[in-house]
Amino acid sequence: MKFFPIFLNIKQRSCLVVGGGDVAARKVTLLRKAGARVTVVAPTLCMQLAALRDQGDIQHVERAFAEADLDSRVMVIAATNDDEINRRVSELAEQRCLPVNVVDQPSLCSFTMPSIVDRSPVVIAVSTGGASPVLARLLRARLETLIPSTYGRLAHLVGGFRQQVKQRFGSTDERRRFWEGVLQGPISEMLFAGREDAARAALEQAVNRPGRPGDRGEVYLVGAGPGDPDLLTFRALRLMQQADVILYDRLVSPEILDLARRDAERIYVGKRRSSHTVPQPQINELLVSLAKQGRRVLRLKGGDPFIFGRGGEEIDRLTSARIPFQVVPGITAAAGCASYAGIPLTHRDYSQSCVFVAGHLQDGTTNLNWDMLVQPQQTVVIYMSLTGLEIICRELIAHGMAASTPAALIEAGTTQQQRVLTADVGSLPARVKLAEVRAPTLVIIGDVVRLHDKLAWFEPDGRAGQDSPAADRDGTGHDDRARGHA
Repeated sequence: MKFFPIFLNIKQRSCLVVGGGDVAARKVTLLRKAGARVTVVAPTLCMQLAALRDQGDIQHVERAFAEADLDSRVMVIAATNDDEINRRVSELAEQRCLPVNVVDQPSLCSFTMPSIVDRSPVVIAVSTGGASPVLARLLRARLETLIPSTYGRLAHLVGGFRQQVKQRFGSTDERRRFWEGVLQGPISEMLFAGREDAARAALEQAVNRPGRPGDRGEVYLVGAGPGDPDLLTFRALRLMQQADVILYDRLVSPEILDLARRDAERIYVGKRRSSHTVPQPQINELLVSLAKQGRRVLRLKGGDPFIFGRGGEEIDRLTSARIPFQVVPGITAAAGCASYAGIPLTHRDYSQSCVFVAGHLQDGTTNLNWDMLVQPQQTVVIYMSLTGLEIICRELIAHGMAASTPAALIEAGTTQQQRVLTADVGSLPARVKLAEVRAPTLVIIGDVVRLHDKLAWFEPDGRAGQDSPAADRDGTGHDDRARGHA
């Protein structure tokens, strides 16, 4: 190691910053966050530092650096644009055995300023020894996605039980196994979900009962979004990495499934029209059964669990079985596909409301509130509409919607297979039939579809530069692919 990693307690201790510019301001912010009393020596101050001085948050010595400024300090940072001053600060601090950092000059530093992931009291520092601050920041950004912002509250919670656990368990191994169960099980997940009182009560109970706190299973209902793995939430990714078993449907892309824990058991419970691999009641019971075995069960759903995802039915069964669970929202297909197609769902010039409906056929027909759907300045988003598209468009027209109303069908939205077919309500079914479209699809109807030609930005790699055969055949001139660039 070029530098020895160490954490210093500088709370209410005097630290010196030489320099009054924006770089110095960033260092002052970090020092103040750690509770330091900061003195800034500089002839002038930038606006941010001047504001801190005026508020009484820092002390300002309005002149050039002098050796006496090092008296009674515990840490020194030089952040001027004068190499001579920076070098002098470094040399004098070294003579006094004071920790000193000179910004962007590792050779003059006795310590470096790391990139910090702050989950106080949990703090993670990433350093490259001054070789590449940008790399350190990139590594920090990656860690930020993996570590929930609530880890600090978790540390406070478990810290309050350390003595009880030490008294309850005699050996180091017993205590280690206990804390592993707490930190990787339902108790920590309760806290991450905002249920801090419940987590505290569960931890209290776990300390006073035999067995490990992780012995009880739990279920995570997680929205996988519309297809693009980059649209997963941080919490979704974290739960995918810790689940023991994964139940997933056909709308979950392979790229997303690849992000799950590699040794987790995978169970496909997808549904196709008129072909339910696993009926919904059986899925509900499977979730309960697996959780009762003490397993962490991930129910991974395309889009959002509570928007045509039947998540409500699943948690109703979990509640009745007293199985702990949490729900992680996902980007629903309407939001994701519309965004990637360049079609705003609302726009002050075209639409002031948006309606989501399910368009799948039951007994060969689609029963919707047609009058409610046929309203001016409204966007209608129809899920599961591919099979019933002809009936849907016919009924909308029959109930008063103009056949010329713009409409779009988005196939495999947000993925590299995305295709956008634009037409109007009267001609969309024929256009879709010619294009040999396959699920998953989403239909958007309303004047906002007119914006697609102007705002489309996402161009899948596999379709770049290709003209649509369907557009050539039907002669409409509509473009089947999203334009622009990612």
